[in-house]
Amino acid sequence: MKNLITSIALSTAASLFASGQAIAADEYVLDSSHSQIVFSYEHLGYSTTYGMFSGFAGEISYDEADPAASSVTVSMKETDMLTGWEARFNHFMGSDFFGASEEEEITFSSTSIEVTSETTALITGDLTLNGVTKPVVLDAKLNQANVHPRNQKPWLGFDASATVLRSDYGLGAFAPFISDEVKVLISIEAEKAE
Repeated sequence: MKNLITSIALSTAASLFASGQAIAADEYVLDSSHSQIVFSYEHLGYSTTYGMFSGFAGEISYDEADPAASSVTVSMKETDMLTGWEARFNHFMGSDFFGASEEEEITFSSTSIEVTSETTALITGDLTLNGVTKPVVLDAKLNQANVHPRNQKPWLGFDASATVLRSDYGLGAFAPFISDEVKVLISIEAEKAE
């Protein structure tokens, strides 16, 4: 997850640490137009069905000098789910699954980060879904931490993946015929907060 840093940045960080000054994490907000969560599950062994969330909100506190001290929070409404078929969406929002109101939210809030290489980390956090909160581990990769070429602002890009059991969240109807395991793929961009 740690980006390659220039020698100037390294020497600046070293001098700040030597002087006893702490380097604060930078705050970023998700670019909702370029952030998606795609989920998939097997249907009766015949096919893989996909759905998506997009346009959601979130914040990242990114500590380039100590990525393990970073954090992320994300939230979206259950009813913002995109399934590509109105009948499927209505079934998901019905009594077999979510029974969701317009106000029900899905949230993720990181609790710890284990850095595994310069660009990868395991992000553990609390996932709240269908009113149930359980820990989930995201296998995350920092794609880029740079200045955005168009708007000239500091920008981050991450991909991550996880597998969750829908039965853990009270959504296990029709398992195992419809797979209990749901694969989740996440791709987000975030801009430095003003």
